[in-house]
Amino acid sequence: MKLVPTLFLLLLLTTTTGFAQEITNVTPQDTVSNWIKKNSVGFDISQIAFVNWSAGGTSSVSGLLKGNFQRIYKKDNYIWANELIVRYGLNKQDGIGVRKTDDAVHINSTFGYRKDTLTNWYHSAKFNFNTQFTNGYSYPNKEIAISKPFAPAYIFMGIGAENINKEKKRKFYISPFTFKKTLVLDQTLADQGAFGVTKATYDSEGTMLTRGKRTKTELGFLVTTQFKKEIFQNINFENRLSLYSDYLNHFGNIDIDWDMQLELIVNRYVKATIGTHFIYDDDIKSKKEVDGIQITEGPKAQLKQLLGIGILYEF
Repeated sequence: MKLVPTLFLLLLLTTTTGFAQEITNVTPQDTVSNWIKKNSVGFDISQIAFVNWSAGGTSSVSGLLKGNFQRIYKKDNYIWANELIVRYGLNKQDGIGVRKTDDAVHINSTFGYRKDTLTNWYHSAKFNFNTQFTNGYSYPNKEIAISKPFAPAYIFMGIGAENINKEKKRKFYISPFTFKKTLVLDQTLADQGAFGVTKATYDSEGTMLTRGKRTKTELGFLVTTQFKKEIFQNINFENRLSLYSDYLNHFGNIDIDWDMQLELIVNRYVKATIGTHFIYDDDIKSKKEVDGIQITEGPKAQLKQLLGIGILYEF
């Protein structure tokens, strides 16, 4: 009677050992992945308050929520880099309603192939999509929106060559053939000819003859560069520059999108950010308000400056 339990125990141990060995042999292969995942979510805040301050001043508080999500696939001589950037900021001052300070949705995707592991040059195809979350206004006017979600939205698609230098922490992309699609999906803004689309036409009595077009297609030359490096201990510098010129419409007029940020690391979670963002686009007309009426003027350089301290969580 004692032989049966003993044989059963030996059989159980043998089966378990074989099963464990099989798992051990399979697991390393299953855990190998060609994907690199990087995520960061942060919140910056700045605040100033005055109580009986003789020099005067207005109390205010500002907050900025931001996120950066990257998915990079690398295998042999292929690379597929994807990035999602989101930002949304608000400001509240005494006696003044809440106002938007930042609003952006950026999707970047680049697929590249190189002939061997010695070269830094890739044959690349690039896709970019940019828009915003909520309506934008020319303050103090909060009744008439000058921009909306998908009005505008920009789509870039092109082929070219990209140089990725890991040692210098630099990327450089050049494309002689890039399609740019401008979307203005709000008909009211499209009728105004906002962001370069063809505006509505009217007869002499003001009756609308044709509605404004909600899209505009361009073919042009695109150059982008990205540089990110720790320039001093706990100080990171990032520079992104995009230059685009349309072949068909005023070739030589260059659209500029230049974003620079300096990140000062306090500790693992607390970081301060200093940044500037410069934009010039010949199709974006400036607006100003005169006696309660919005007047459209010509294109102007757009400049945004940022200084904030907050929490950044990376995972």
